[in-house]
Amino acid sequence: MSEHPPPFRSIGIIGKPGDRAVFEILERLLPILQAHSCRTRIDATTVAAGGCADHLRAPRAELLEHSDLVIAIGGDGTLIHVARALAGHPNAALMGINRGRLGFLVDVHPQHLHEISDVLAGRCVIDERLILTVEVRHRDGHISGRAVAVNEVVIHRWNTARMIELSTWINDQPLSEHRSDGLIVATPTGSTAYALAGGGPIVHPNLHAMVLVPISPHSLSNRPLVIDSASEVEIRVHPEFIEQVRVSCDSQHELALSAESRILVRAHPSPLRMVHPPGYSYFNILRAKLGWGTPPNHPERV
Repeated sequence: MSEHPPPFRSIGIIGKPGDRAVFEILERLLPILQAHSCRTRIDATTVAAGGCADHLRAPRAELLEHSDLVIAIGGDGTLIHVARALAGHPNAALMGINRGRLGFLVDVHPQHLHEISDVLAGRCVIDERLILTVEVRHRDGHISGRAVAVNEVVIHRWNTARMIELSTWINDQPLSEHRSDGLIVATPTGSTAYALAGGGPIVHPNLHAMVLVPISPHSLSNRPLVIDSASEVEIRVHPEFIEQVRVSCDSQHELALSAESRILVRAHPSPLRMVHPPGYSYFNILRAKLGWGTPPNHPERV
């Protein structure tokens, strides 16, 4: 985690298309960016042609290529969608303005847009988040599918009421045989998402680790496991279940399997750079979102 990076000057904005609340935030955000002499681009799918910000509209590929800070306006799902697109642009950082309900990741409130001025001046906190790559690879080495995950990769049953059977390896060493509804391979960021609902641990986002969480395992001894992020996880679906299994990344992208294919999960070579306003605390986020309350003799900080 680092503080006081160089000021951001080239800003990209991506929000949920057609969301009136995004337009309202833009109306208050754009003067702040202009006051800091920022070069601003707005994703062409976020605002319609002919609107008040028409001169700022740009194709997403151009926006991602030329921005040193991308602002996602929406909920965690919007931010994750943008983060996955940023995976090939390691020089760009990402910040979220919260238009969702839960907001573990988007931590700038619409009523606190003054915090953007601090961020643009370099008065902010940046942490680097591990993200994952997943490949579906065949025996001949052919890769039929590849994707990026910010929260988790999930191997899950999709058209059957039966449990599925999986085998797992870590760095070519056999780990376990699973009879379950599936398996979650989560990042520390994703440890508070689906993995938490599946009984996995909360992992601080600055740790270099992955979490393996079985989904409704048949055996009570099949427990969540935390491993080094330098590891490669290999999952093989037993042949009789191959047609009943899909691979999902952040519930936003799915990969299909075929006979004798293997699923390989590893850390992405470039971490996601997350930007937070001054005073950001991961533990404050946990207390607020999970209802843990205020520590004794420590009043809530606003």
